Amino acid sequence: MTLAVLLVGSGKMGQAMLGGWIEDRIAPASIVAIDPNPENLAVALDMGCRGFSSATQIPDDFQPDVMVLAVKPQMMTEVLPTFRFFAEKGALVLSIAAGTRIARFEDAFGTGAAIIRAMPNTPAAVRQGMIVCCSNPNVLPEQERCCNMLMGAIGTVAWVTDENLMDAVTGLSGSGPAYVFYMIEAMAAAGVSVGLPEDLAMKLAEGTVAGAGALALHSSETAAQLRRNVTSPNGTTAAGLEILMGEDGLGPLMQKAVAAATKRSKELG
Repeated sequence: MTLAVLLVGSGKMGQAMLGGWIEDRIAPASIVAIDPNPENLAVALDMGCRGFSSATQIPDDFQPDVMVLAVKPQMMTEVLPTFRFFAEKGALVLSIAAGTRIARFEDAFGTGAAIIRAMPNTPAAVRQGMIVCCSNPNVLPEQERCCNMLMGAIGTVAWVTDENLMDAVTGLSGSGPAYVFYMIEAMAAAGVSVGLPEDLAMKLAEGTVAGAGALALHSSETAAQLRRNVTSPNGTTAAGLEILMGEDGLGPLMQKAVAAATKRSKELG
């Protein structure tokens, strides 16, 4: 597929996107990656992309259709002025930086720039990400389709029209994989505490979470109904759920976790 892409930042998420794009038949030679870290840059080069450590090295004849900003929010002040030229030439600006609002990109690139803010999560590395997008009014239908194609290569894409919801998206799905990974750790540790060998406990925890997630994704039933399906009255699952669904159980803890991550996203913005 002929689509010129400028990727600013080829860290873990950048590499996940590169892999998905190339698998989705975007020609590696049409992708330019910028990263000052030699190890990150080497990954992009190994994939067949062109890579440079600085924007000053980008060939003069390269004009991207899309400029994807995959750098940490704390680096934006330093990074944005360097790439204004490409936005002024009509490149769609697609940012995956948590907490960085569209208005900040409009300040940096001009109010006429086409800007999409996206929030992916780390399962993008295995093409199972959840990505939520929000755009400014300058984004054309074909640019939105381009975003759907790029983000769809690494997972499932959803859109919101109210940018204020992006902080909650970040708190839930953006940070959410870490909550699940910690739950796997906690389940495995609990298994060890009741006598299981450590390696078996971890295998059971990982497989159970992965299988339950796949069932929830592919079943036509709700998560609540799936939970009820596996819970026999006065059985073992009911005994466990009595703890998890208690007053100080998983529900209130998860609300606090998502609220804290949402608050931090707002602070970063």
